[in-house]
Amino acid sequence: MKLVPLGDRVVLKQLVAEETTKSGIVLPGQNKEKPQQAEVIAVGPGGVVDGKEVKMEVKVGDNVIFSKYSGTDVKVEEEEYIIVKQSDILAVIEA
Repeated sequence: MKLVPLGDRVVLKQLVAEETTKSGIVLPGQNKEKPQQAEVIAVGPGGVVDGKEVKMEVKVGDNVIFSKYSGTDVKVEEEEYIIVKQSDILAVIEA
């Protein structure tokens, strides 16, 4: 099964949270927050959304930072994804 987003929507896969800090401190499970970084898995076609022309700025494979409380969590074939509007993506991480 493949997720195909509509309009200005983007499918993201969250990056795995670090279990230890840079200094080597192990974080207990309940204190870990979900990272706000994700990889773009699929991108909608853009087009006219709410009467405005939307050009998609991200592409599949980009690593991005998205708003903390945005999107809809979905589970497809045991994989978890987040579907967000492009406007909920704050930045693209460039290496």
